[in-house]
Amino acid sequence: MYETTRTTKALALAILLAPAISLAAESSSSTISQSNTSVSAAALAKTASLGAVKGDDYKDPDLWGRIRSGYAIPDVDNNLVAKHVQWYSSRPEYLARTSGRASLYLYHVVQELEKRGMPTELALLPVIESAFNPQALSTADASGLWQFVPGTGKDFNLKQNMFKDERRGVLASTDAALTYLQRLYTMFGDWQLALAAYNWGEGNVQKAIQKNRAAGKPTDFESLAELMPAETRNYVPKLQAVKNIIANPGQYGVILPVIDNQPYFTTVDKTSDIDLAVAAQLAEMSIDEFKALNPQFKKPVITGESTKILLPKENAEKFHLNLAQWGHALSSWTTHKITGAKETIASLASKFGTTPDVIRQANNIPPQMRLKAGSTILVPKTSTSTASDIAESIIENASIALEADRGSSKGRKLTGAQRIKATVAELKNRVTGGSKPSARVNGRKHR
Repeated sequence: MYETTRTTKALALAILLAPAISLAAESSSSTISQSNTSVSAAALAKTASLGAVKGDDYKDPDLWGRIRSGYAIPDVDNNLVAKHVQWYSSRPEYLARTSGRASLYLYHVVQELEKRGMPTELALLPVIESAFNPQALSTADASGLWQFVPGTGKDFNLKQNMFKDERRGVLASTDAALTYLQRLYTMFGDWQLALAAYNWGEGNVQKAIQKNRAAGKPTDFESLAELMPAETRNYVPKLQAVKNIIANPGQYGVILPVIDNQPYFTTVDKTSDIDLAVAAQLAEMSIDEFKALNPQFKKPVITGESTKILLPKENAEKFHLNLAQWGHALSSWTTHKITGAKETIASLASKFGTTPDVIRQANNIPPQMRLKAGSTILVPKTSTSTASDIAESIIENASIALEADRGSSKGRKLTGAQRIKATVAELKNRVTGGSKPSARVNGRKHR
């Protein structure tokens, strides 16, 4: 259980700050292979030697200081590092926005790193990956603070269904990212190579090592850099640049906002379906504040018996108090499966006492698109609807399939431009599964 004494003002500030442009560029793909997970005794010894610092024993009131104390990755010092230090230090607004978002999540990340005996500068990696924006989405559909693509997310048990995407969830994605980094460190026995593999893929790093070995050349990061794509070649220097600035902000004319060295949020168990808006209301938070800590939820209803939500401590206390006094239904949504072409969005809206726009918005259905038979959609509960929660089998297996609506309810044909727009929307829906990102970052992530 995580606790905090911080007020929600910092949270509100982080939400109001405009999303920053991610620094991610391009990377290559790699499939996680069990054959590549041979354990290096030397690597394990290095990891163990780092030692975990107990958060309760560390008294620095500033979380930045706690991070500095755990630096353990050998430094890189080259022209690329100097270039990226200049880039970051000359953009104080960017650092302020990123730090504002990081203030919600950074304590948890540092705590988890220390539990595993990992270098604490790895807590700065989301600066490079997503600018600490959990809604960040790359052009290759890499998502969340740690930028997992769907396939790698599944490899690390990050659930991705119609109702939630755990690649965006703070707890699940951090656990997956640190587990992945540990695996890579065990594989290569070197944190710089582990980072390169996190960005480029372990298979590509292994091939580069083999090529240099065959040529009698060294196999450290800087010796392999010329074989790497530009993004990976810059990846470790970018982290080093951020690390340098955090280590000595005054040297670079940077003023870091204070981030308290104490937990920001606590976990709250949810035992039944609850509307996202109701959960925020019970916690006495705005929708945006609530979503900042719970970005994995994709629909207006939070489903699943074992689901946890994150809230600042004082808001968690308000949540429990208000929930005990709540005299209304917690959820106003259920699901409906489309049986045939006769079930249009307009007819569904009439059947469930709502409007077409509400159904489209709740299910991310673009204009000029219609539902195919077999699709499962979210609809408002009616007096005849079941009062029970959405079944786990539906949560895990529900999907939406769309096709272009070739004409309106009045039989009017779509124009050529409308047909093209609808076709593009249909293709996009097939790729994204109907999810609608709120932020997009540059670059391709294929790990």
